[in-house]
Amino acid sequence: MTAALLAARGLAKHYPVLRGIIRARQVGTVRAVDGVSFDLHRGETLALVGESGCGKSTTARLTMRLIEPTAGTIRFDGQDVTHTAGAALRALRRRIQIVFQDPYASLNPRLTVADTIAEPMTVHGIGDVASRKARVAELLRLTGLRPFHASRYPHEFSGGQRQRIGVARALAVEPEVVVLDEPVSALDVSIQAQVVNLLRDLQGRLGLSYLFIAHDLAVVHHVADRVAVMYLGRIVEVAPKRDLFRDPRHPYTRALLSAIPRPDPSRRGAVKPLGGDLPSPMAIPPGCRFHNRCPLAQPVCREQDPPLRDIAPGHQSACHFAEDLPPPEHRVAAAVAPWPHAGSRPTPRPGDRGLPSRPDGH
Repeated sequence: MTAALLAARGLAKHYPVLRGIIRARQVGTVRAVDGVSFDLHRGETLALVGESGCGKSTTARLTMRLIEPTAGTIRFDGQDVTHTAGAALRALRRRIQIVFQDPYASLNPRLTVADTIAEPMTVHGIGDVASRKARVAELLRLTGLRPFHASRYPHEFSGGQRQRIGVARALAVEPEVVVLDEPVSALDVSIQAQVVNLLRDLQGRLGLSYLFIAHDLAVVHHVADRVAVMYLGRIVEVAPKRDLFRDPRHPYTRALLSAIPRPDPSRRGAVKPLGGDLPSPMAIPPGCRFHNRCPLAQPVCREQDPPLRDIAPGHQSACHFAEDLPPPEHRVAAAVAPWPHAGSRPTPRPGDRGLPSRPDGH
């Protein structure tokens, strides 16, 4: 496989917990991200999944340098950008953009759509007023909106349309990597399908790389090339999508997949919820951080922290007994329902910058 476009090694973000007003003292540390390593290759979609609070969004913000890491390194296109600052950091942010989870809160209500999309171009000094106006119209068409939408404000659009505006803003500076922080979780299911298929189309046409943050595994099954599973600030399994859904090699991954809702009355009550309590990131248990909830835990799990290691080509797991786990009780891949209106990934066409607009505007 070619060298990674974006690579993280040992990435960590720890927040001190202070007590006191006049003389504040540190009484603990929240380990939001605690040693995350991954690679994102050109044209790939890497999905980062896990429970709420496991550190997915913090990891995304670390890779963009929106927050400073406590430890670890970040490399982009072969260059170490962990401590990049000033003009070099601004240039990096032109190459990595983000689409936020909330399509309303992420847009300035006082700016028109045209001003919202043109603002990144203004910040980075791209083009003049006329060329930016033409670029805004092109991006609106590219994301399925109409040029006359440029003069409207965010409150005049539906949730799906606002998310399309967020996508257009992210594409304004022609990035190579787009971080998608749960981009469809706040949308209705039918609108989710439209936005997800839009993102797939744009990736195929523009050659984008996606870091896709999500907790909805049905969406992940539709869009991802590889999947990284996070638990309590650390990645516990990484594998190609097909391998992870068919034969997960970590008990936590199996618990997540078993919880996918299935329209099958015969499977009522088949979901087995995890036992134990989710540990606090201020008090991570010794050994394997999943051992207090794992139905297969052994004494070694309480004593030794398993590293993320290769168990098959392209498949890594942080479990002492990854190779010895019994076969899954059911084949998850076959049970995941097809995504509504899902289409095949389009073939990239060099120089193709256009997409037909949607008549419904969603």
